[in-house]
Amino acid sequence: MSTTLNNASDKTIKVVVWITTIVILGAVTVLNRKILPAPETIPSYIYKLPMLNAIFNGTCSVLLVFSLIAIKKKNIALHRKINLTAFVLSSLFLVSYVTAHYFIPDTKYGDIDHNGMLDAAEAAAVSGIKPLYLFILLSHILLAVVVFPMVLLSFYYGLTDQREKHKKLTRFSYPLWLYVTITGVVVYLMISPYYNY
Repeated sequence: MSTTLNNASDKTIKVVVWITTIVILGAVTVLNRKILPAPETIPSYIYKLPMLNAIFNGTCSVLLVFSLIAIKKKNIALHRKINLTAFVLSSLFLVSYVTAHYFIPDTKYGDIDHNGMLDAAEAAAVSGIKPLYLFILLSHILLAVVVFPMVLLSFYYGLTDQREKHKKLTRFSYPLWLYVTITGVVVYLMISPYYNY
């Protein structure tokens, strides 16, 4: 009976996770592609959000490392607290990220004069490093999409004490989440010199 209830709960949670993933991806896509018109005036605090996002990502990276150390030492209570903190920070990051992308125009990598266009001299100045930047950016975005539902399910399994399922999934979700948080900081550091604000 208990196994049947667990399986039913797992199926319900998986549906919720996939619906949440689709809604978040839809929101990010709509806002990032500027389908909705941005307001004419932008609150000044909005321009602080990319740095705040990098801080959220960097803090999550550190927390994920400490989380791994805690579980290796079999300190489940500390592991759980650290992961909940990382989850809350990642949730705040998501809200901040979506907000920033709604208000702030896209920045072109290498736009030294901050005019929103890349002339031949600017393109030449970053031609050696731009492929690396694009690789890091694209892998960061792709893996963020992939890991999002995995993290949600990992948390569900951890919180419901389904240790085997949790361990099996986190073998994949943990390194991906860590990569995404680290590359989030790297992308910010690489693009921020070209911000037009």
